[in-house]
Amino acid sequence: MKRRRFLRRASHVAMATGLAGGYGALGLIAGRFLFPSDDRGRVWQYLVDVDRMAVGQSLSYRGPAGEAINVTRRGRGGGADDFVALSSTCPHLGCQVHWEPQNDRYFCPCHNGTFNAAGVATGGPPFDAGQDLPPYPLRVDSGLLFIEVPVDALAHLVSPVTSAPAAGTG
Repeated sequence: MKRRRFLRRASHVAMATGLAGGYGALGLIAGRFLFPSDDRGRVWQYLVDVDRMAVGQSLSYRGPAGEAINVTRRGRGGGADDFVALSSTCPHLGCQVHWEPQNDRYFCPCHNGTFNAAGVATGGPPFDAGQDLPPYPLRVDSGLLFIEVPVDALAHLVSPVTSAPAAGTG
């Protein structure tokens, strides 16, 4: 085989290998983007002592992946059913909702979106679009309240920050 013919075949093989590898990597990236896996890790994190939150009081919490969460005490008992944890990001445009104890609702100031105590949209653009606030699981263990959150980005871990007690509470 002559040198020129060998170099031509070798360059064709190298080009085909490079194209196959490049398109294969592109296909892998596209596949992971279009079909992400749902096996994200989840962990239970401590929030607050149950006795330290009054009925109607709300707690603002930032999860490990940076998500903003409102935790509100709705009942006087000491179980997880007496609390609700909802995303504090409005599903309409991403504004921050806050708990209004006097109106027994969550309110989004951007477009007057309202949500009931369970996070179901009751007014404004979120109601028109049928967009509710996503809930987070809670549990109570030995008088301590825990929340289950995804741990996609542990590097962004921050501690919970409590809001001021509602009017008339200690």
